[in-house]
Amino acid sequence: MTAQVINVITLFPEVVAPAVGVSIPARAAEKGLVEFRLIQLRDFATDRHRTVDDTPYGGGAGMVLKPEPIFAAVESLPARGRVVVMSARGRPLTHRAVVRYSLEPVLTIVCGHYKDIDQRVVDGLEADEVSIGDFVLSGGEPAAICLIDAVVRLLPGALGDHESAASDSHYDGLLSPPSYTRPPEVRGLAVPEVLRGGNHAAIAAWRQEQAEKLTADRRPDLWAAWQQEHEHDPES
Repeated sequence: MTAQVINVITLFPEVVAPAVGVSIPARAAEKGLVEFRLIQLRDFATDRHRTVDDTPYGGGAGMVLKPEPIFAAVESLPARGRVVVMSARGRPLTHRAVVRYSLEPVLTIVCGHYKDIDQRVVDGLEADEVSIGDFVLSGGEPAAICLIDAVVRLLPGALGDHESAASDSHYDGLLSPPSYTRPPEVRGLAVPEVLRGGNHAAIAAWRQEQAEKLTADRRPDLWAAWQQEHEHDPES
């Protein structure tokens, strides 16, 4: 099996490196499932000050990352694959999108910084603009780490067993039900009796009921989509 290659173009590779050097990403790399390549954007600046940003056309506060260094960084790669730009105005990152990215042989992630990235980068590279939430970060690195972690854990062999991922929130369109472990009671709070009874059919039914209840309560958007998808499914 060929390893997926994940390129990360960033001004701060030292922020990303620790995250891909531990836990599941690190183990996946050790198994040969993924290869991480961290690219310092300043290496592709053309002046002696290694300048990668400039003031925005039209005026306004903040600085904008220049297009030429980013284009040069991407063009230096042996293969760029799908290009993703982490952006607060991007499409929300979903489980389905993560699944698609996990199937890409090569994934290139561009981390913005300062005010913005020149839009010609997105247009010229036909990149996906992706957001991890309705908030703004100081840079794209934390968002890129979230994307990388979500993608890598879906690579075959990255987790100990497939069921671990299959029971996660969003895997089937619903939020996951609550989880419990030993001891059976702590500080007056008990594990639901159904989970201790050994009736696997009852446990499955309880988990499905809880997943539907939590999704309807906390994410009515997901609940509406799940209902629409399953309204004609007699097994749902």
